Amino acid sequence: MPMKPISLDRAREIADEKSLRPGKVRGTTEIEFTRGGSPRVEVIDWPEFETILNQKNLEIHEGGGFMKLMKK
Repeated sequence: MPMKPISLDRAREIADEKSLRPGKVRGTTEIEFTRGGSPRVEVIDWPEFETILNQKNLEIHEGGGFMKLMKK
């Protein structure tokens, strides 16, 4: 299944279904989805995730049950 861009609201729904949360690699502005178990990734709130997403000109793509952050 090809990856296609999705809205942040849809990404939040998928994240909730999969017990994922927005995260940021400590000491960087690299964002990802996390379950919160890695000491290198801090859980952040959705507004901060969205701010970084926009600053880095990224969008969320989904396909085959997976989400990926990609350049617009």
